[in-house]
Amino acid sequence: MPTFAETAHSAAPPEEVWKLLYDPSRFPQWWAGVGTVEPSTEDSGPYTMYPDGYPDFPMPQLLHGDRQLGNVTISCLVSDLVFTWRLQVVDGGTRIDVHVEIPDSESHRLDTQRDVIHRSVRALAALAAQECE
Repeated sequence: MPTFAETAHSAAPPEEVWKLLYDPSRFPQWWAGVGTVEPSTEDSGPYTMYPDGYPDFPMPQLLHGDRQLGNVTISCLVSDLVFTWRLQVVDGGTRIDVHVEIPDSESHRLDTQRDVIHRSVRALAALAAQECE
């Protein structure tokens, strides 16, 4: 199973990054390739993501967060990609780490996912810092 990791730093405190990371409705603002998000009708249910440019291609996702540990795990129920995000306090800001697991059947998407996550983790860091100003 291919895996990779990315890291970015934000001047924002972890609480501000957490607000963006734990709210799927905010993903289109920073996650590259996310067009729209349809929230779950249940408190802890899956949400549906529609890729940018593909409004008729629903992709159900699961989100699980542990605020105490500063972790958010997002699992795609269509392609089985798993994104594990971790936040850590660093020098008055936040270190944002993301670890991505791609099933062998989706390994052809590795380079694309590296690019998407590289851009997304930096956009998340910048947006959180901007919202703190």
